[in-house]
Amino acid sequence: MYNTYGYGSNSLGSSLLASESAGVWSIVSLILAIIGAILAYFMFVKPEKQYPNKFVNWLRSFLNFNEMLIEPILKVTYIFFALFITLGSFSLISVSFVSFLLVLVLGNLSIRVIYEASMMMVSIWKNTKEINKKMK
Repeated sequence: MYNTYGYGSNSLGSSLLASESAGVWSIVSLILAIIGAILAYFMFVKPEKQYPNKFVNWLRSFLNFNEMLIEPILKVTYIFFALFITLGSFSLISVSFVSFLLVLVLGNLSIRVIYEASMMMVSIWKNTKEINKKMK
């Protein structure tokens, strides 16, 4: 149990020490996260007032989920996966032209259906939010 420098090391002891420090850090992280969540809730989420600072207003809106980030993320990932399926299908031309066409057509069709269903959920959320705003 000597390392390359000739010093003795106990790998079992060092792994136990690392394991204990990870456990302690996990407990400290849990306590800090609970305190931070409570403070953030009462400072930013619960109050209904507007602040003079633009960043604080944006943070309040962000923490209240008034602005959804999922829509642009879904659009970008749809374009990525559609391009990936289309370009990847060209690798199948040498194997079988039929498999190339199936992956090209059915792959893009299935990814489109999946993303349309996801976007439909976002659209339902937007419409419900607009209806709720008009009801007040």
